[in-house]
Amino acid sequence: MAAILLDVDGVVHVSGEPIPGAADAIRRLRADGHRLRFVTNTTTRSRTQLADELRSFGVELEDDEVQTTAAAAVRALKGKRVLALVMHALVGDLEGIELVGEGADAVLLGGADETPETNLVYSYMNLARAFAELEAGALLYCLHRNRWWQTKRGPLLDAGAFVAGLEYASQVEAHLLGKPSPAFFAAACEALDAEPKMTWMVGDDLESDIVGAHRVGLHTVLVRTGKFRPDLVDASAIQPDGIVSSLRHLPDWLEEHL
Repeated sequence: MAAILLDVDGVVHVSGEPIPGAADAIRRLRADGHRLRFVTNTTTRSRTQLADELRSFGVELEDDEVQTTAAAAVRALKGKRVLALVMHALVGDLEGIELVGEGADAVLLGGADETPETNLVYSYMNLARAFAELEAGALLYCLHRNRWWQTKRGPLLDAGAFVAGLEYASQVEAHLLGKPSPAFFAAACEALDAEPKMTWMVGDDLESDIVGAHRVGLHTVLVRTGKFRPDLVDASAIQPDGIVSSLRHLPDWLEEHL
């Protein structure tokens, strides 16, 4: 039996539309005795909202089985004054951090979504405010630095572009809190009481899921859904241990390869 880390967006669903067979596959993985943890860079909804969404797809899970980047931010920034450019739904998950509008010890950037709120969070005035705090000595943190994400309408620009812009303007390097941060994967393994070499990461993002997990010693399976691009796989120096058409096919693949 293995410890399995499952990415969510692009693996279980795309833009809120469940991937066929995903919920049944998760039930079978549990029935086969595997320990599961859902690890996500999604930063536009709270952990409770994410868990509720998964349950609406037919996935049985407890809220604390979902590991988010907001929890990583609380661990890293607790007790600090933080200017946070994040979606409103995420604010409740940042309890323990003092959120401020100026005089910050750190600037924290979240992610983007398909709603008009993204225009407000990443407005010029907000980005300029963040830049001013960085110029005054604040540190820069990001929940993730994804360049784009896959939606039912196609690829959309993600907040990694804003992270890169602030890095360029301020000459301050951002501290990454979510995948592919080694600390994020280590926290997931610790939650499952699993050694990295006995843990599998299942994802659709070659860079954040597969390469990141490989670098800290996890086994990896890439799904051909969500952000999967065959040309990126062909060009990558690091290859997944396996590739399956979708999460539906993971239980059978594991039976054959474990």
